[in-house]
Amino acid sequence: MTVPTPVAPDERYDYSPITTRLDAVWPEGKKLAVYIAIGLESYTFGTGMTENLMEGVAAPDLVNTSWRDYGNRVGGFRLLQRLEQFGIPSTVLLNTAVYDAAPELLAEARRLGSEIIGHGISNSDSLSGMTEQDELAYLDAVAARISVEEGAAPRGWSSPWLTHTERTIDLLGEAGYEYLLDLRLDDRPVWLNTREAPLLALPYALELNDSTTIIGRGASASEFADMIIDEFDELLEAAGEQRLVMSIVVHSFISGVPFRLKQLSRALEHLTNHRADVWFAQPRDIHEAMTAQSAQLLPQAVDDVR
Repeated sequence: MTVPTPVAPDERYDYSPITTRLDAVWPEGKKLAVYIAIGLESYTFGTGMTENLMEGVAAPDLVNTSWRDYGNRVGGFRLLQRLEQFGIPSTVLLNTAVYDAAPELLAEARRLGSEIIGHGISNSDSLSGMTEQDELAYLDAVAARISVEEGAAPRGWSSPWLTHTERTIDLLGEAGYEYLLDLRLDDRPVWLNTREAPLLALPYALELNDSTTIIGRGASASEFADMIIDEFDELLEAAGEQRLVMSIVVHSFISGVPFRLKQLSRALEHLTNHRADVWFAQPRDIHEAMTAQSAQLLPQAVDDVR
């Protein structure tokens, strides 16, 4: 079997320092675009990858399984409804197995006009190690299920566990996806080079992410909320010179838990107090704005970028 040659990052995206301004314009002259993504996930019991609160639980692991199930029974509803209360549109990173495991949760997301982003079939899956043929079939299967359920195929993709193969970025466009939520190489959207049409990478929160930060690093709920507020304040100030994007990624079984939801709400209140300068968007909105303006976005040097 031929092993694919890895494609280096500098072949996927061109270097453009933050001191080079791309004059994207957000609606109504807003300075900073913010999107909030909620992971609605399903796991295969006893096999594959898992997100665990407690390590070392002997099989059969009902403890961590029930913790994850809380998200689809309780936490997901509360997160969706809390964003609604703050007037923030929701984005859902969806394992399509949730359609079978928790159909009422998807009905609620649909009621609220959530954008559905393809996030695999199960979060026990990984793209790593797939052949090109199998990976394309997997991407197609996710798009097909969402198309059946929602009436339209997803335009965005976020990989389970942020995993890729050498050809994922090429295959996404071939499967009909237009933008990727996996990477944080900039505070601006970045066009990725593929063997077909360019794919837009939207800034994706690798640290303003309750999985990596609260579960992975042991940060408290209040620390996580403070991180969101601090990042927001800094980006809003920097967005005086450029139009930037901020993302926040939460999961139904992590931030949907009451004591974490309370702290997340504190951060959301801070963000919405600055609504005059902030565009609370969904990824499809940002992609449409970038696509409409891409022909006019010519780099130009600036002397001072905060």
